[in-house]
Amino acid sequence: MHTSAALDRINPSPTLAITSRVLELKRAGVDVIGLGAGEPDFDTPDFVKEAAIEAIRAGKTKYTNVDGTAELKDAIVAKFKRDNGLDYTPAQITVNVGGKHTLFNALVATLDAGDEVIVPAPYWVSYPDVVQFAGATPVIVAAGADVGYKLTPAMLEAAITPKTKWLILNSPSNPTGAAYTVDELKALGAVLERHPHVWIFADDMYEHIVYDDFRFATIAEVCPSLYERTLTVNGCSKAYAMTGWRIGFAAGATWLIKAMAKLQSQSTSNPCSIAQAAATAALTGDQSFLKERAQAFQIRRDLVVNMLNAAEGITCPKPEGAFYVYPSVAGVIGKSTPAGKRIETDSDFVGYLLDDAKVAAVQGVAFGVSPAMRISYATSEALLTEACQRIQTACAALK
Repeated sequence: MHTSAALDRINPSPTLAITSRVLELKRAGVDVIGLGAGEPDFDTPDFVKEAAIEAIRAGKTKYTNVDGTAELKDAIVAKFKRDNGLDYTPAQITVNVGGKHTLFNALVATLDAGDEVIVPAPYWVSYPDVVQFAGATPVIVAAGADVGYKLTPAMLEAAITPKTKWLILNSPSNPTGAAYTVDELKALGAVLERHPHVWIFADDMYEHIVYDDFRFATIAEVCPSLYERTLTVNGCSKAYAMTGWRIGFAAGATWLIKAMAKLQSQSTSNPCSIAQAAATAALTGDQSFLKERAQAFQIRRDLVVNMLNAAEGITCPKPEGAFYVYPSVAGVIGKSTPAGKRIETDSDFVGYLLDDAKVAAVQGVAFGVSPAMRISYATSEALLTEACQRIQTACAALK
């Protein structure tokens, strides 16, 4: 017996590996500050918890419709109308076990060997792996700091071939926090209009976490001509601090939603019934806390950007959204640690930070653009200040 060829095409998630390592170190009594996990430190709102408890008491503990309850689908339809000006019917909605599951269902249901998927880099670690699992080829298009970590129309045009099935567009981005303006989306849309065989996977998971009066928009909203071939993807994990509840959702063409449901019927079946009741409450309840939390994240972003830019050899752009920064560490490459080890790669540098400074970040190579690192600032200002001071000290110690 050996593992399948499909499994051999993918790697374990590097971000989850860092999180596991931090938990191990903490259990061993090491004073490590983990800035690797993409998880808000805020708690799930109380009204959402209450809805879950009420659902348990009401006996909502049975199987549901395979890809979401009618109540949750109605709530999602209302969410897309309210927040994005997009009209969908419940038949165009899918509910999945987190956003990663939405990605998996959409790609595995539509890709064949020989197909291509355009993945702008830096990318969320799961994109290329799920494409490869499905037997297709990820076409990585590097968009570095010089273009604000955003795909340009010329880059997109150059990457499209007759084999292109999907473009994955994540805004605000994990890992960079870069977000596309309305005009930038329209310019990409103009390219996509010329290539009707290309579908768009619009990953809007960080929609509500944007800063400095940035106006979030999604591509089907600003380019109505692309509505029919866009899967608009979102979830409760980030904005509503519901990572462990595992609810992702999407809206798109009815045939695609049916295909994803067919796959889900033979994999997970329905998402957890209690989590669905909680998600319904999250989407239909008071939304005012979203702005408050975004303001708290903005203060942390400014703190981290300023402190990292004061560290020798690090250059940190200021992101428009999400809760990550993606600083270049080009200035430390080639230097040596106090122990005499030469820093050749961003992986070496991240290893040095973990060993010597007891700060966990994720190496840029995991996201497709090096030398860099991803730092999540979804933790307290006190811990972020301490972590950045440790990084400054570690950088100053390099020779």
